[in-house]
Amino acid sequence: MLDLKFVRENPELVKENIKKKFQDQKLHLVDEVVALDKQIREAKAKVEALRSTRNKNSSLIGKLFQEKKLEEALKLKQEMTSINEEITKIEEKLTKDEEALRERMLVIPNMIDSSVPIGKDDSCNVEKERFLEPTAYDFEVPYHLDIIEKLNGIDLDSARRVAGNGFYYLMGDIARLHSAVLAYARDFMINKGFTYVIPPYMIRGNVVDGVMSFSEMDQMMYKIEGEDLYLIGTSEHSMIGKFKEQILQKENLPYTYTSYSPCFRKEKGAHGIEERGIYRIHQFEKQEMIVVCEPEDSMKWFEKMYSYTVELFVSMGIPCRTLECCSGDLADLKVKSIDVEAWSPRQKKYFEVGSCSNLGDAQARRLGIRIKGDGKNYFAHTLNNTVVAPPRMLIALLENHLHEDGSVDIPAVLQPYMGGLQVMKPKK
Repeated sequence: MLDLKFVRENPELVKENIKKKFQDQKLHLVDEVVALDKQIREAKAKVEALRSTRNKNSSLIGKLFQEKKLEEALKLKQEMTSINEEITKIEEKLTKDEEALRERMLVIPNMIDSSVPIGKDDSCNVEKERFLEPTAYDFEVPYHLDIIEKLNGIDLDSARRVAGNGFYYLMGDIARLHSAVLAYARDFMINKGFTYVIPPYMIRGNVVDGVMSFSEMDQMMYKIEGEDLYLIGTSEHSMIGKFKEQILQKENLPYTYTSYSPCFRKEKGAHGIEERGIYRIHQFEKQEMIVVCEPEDSMKWFEKMYSYTVELFVSMGIPCRTLECCSGDLADLKVKSIDVEAWSPRQKKYFEVGSCSNLGDAQARRLGIRIKGDGKNYFAHTLNNTVVAPPRMLIALLENHLHEDGSVDIPAVLQPYMGGLQVMKPKK
């Protein structure tokens, strides 16, 4: 959510930003916000004036009664009743106007960074850098489900009977590899100075409103029936919510956390061949990184955070690249975002395995996360980044360490988490 004062003083800049995000249908919201803001400020000024008159009259009525000037006192009392009725009427409208203003402010997208490439959708995203040479095979790489099934590592049929499509049972060495990747990512981030956290897996509605837009919530979140609770789609949600309505001390910044959680997503509209298997699912686990910092430090942390994910992938021998998200591909709260993509030898292209985002003060403004300043408190900046999400990571790892006979080498950094196992061999 933008600063209302900024919108009031820079409506054309806000409109230009909306155009850069190709959301022209939202342009009218800026004029509506400016008009509502004016109405609200005028109404508040009127209420203040009426209260001032009421307070003066209240003192005067007592004095008039003491002086036995009953007629004048009763006349003023009548005026006081009219003033109270008018204040009530104005305040009722104020409540409605303030709610209408907030609704519109929540929909207006955040101001993007000047470095963000302009484009309508993800086809306009810009490659930034590549790391490691893509794996070249002289045999056809099977679909990831075929690789995993050959290792007796998955049971989809049972999962469908138990929970429906979009779920799985991971088995044996594949299940162990899944846990190994998470444990390695956890320790990798701890060694970078991040504090390990296991957060709540459910959050209240007012936290959901604070961390994401309504359209994202509708696409992603599962609501617990009959309760004001939602299953998290990523631990970023509960980790940023941790700071809700807090005044942070400058000396304690930055807060750098790496959090583990299962993630639950509706995945509305998911389709296509690469969304079968374990690529796009309703439940998975993820290691995340979260930073809450001073505004002037957020871009430095942004660069550090996605570089850590790249370093992690390279340490496991997985070729990857960074891709800068264009304006039209940025979620409304984001200032800037970079995706990390891993190489798929089967598809002979890169695919997304993580995303690093700088949200500026958007989440902090919605959730009331402030830093104690000299004389005036100000909003913190929040950032999040995927360290690793094993379902997609498993696809990248399996394809990039596959042998023609179906065996898969385990990267050296993961072997201690696999009891020293160096190779997974086909069971059938």
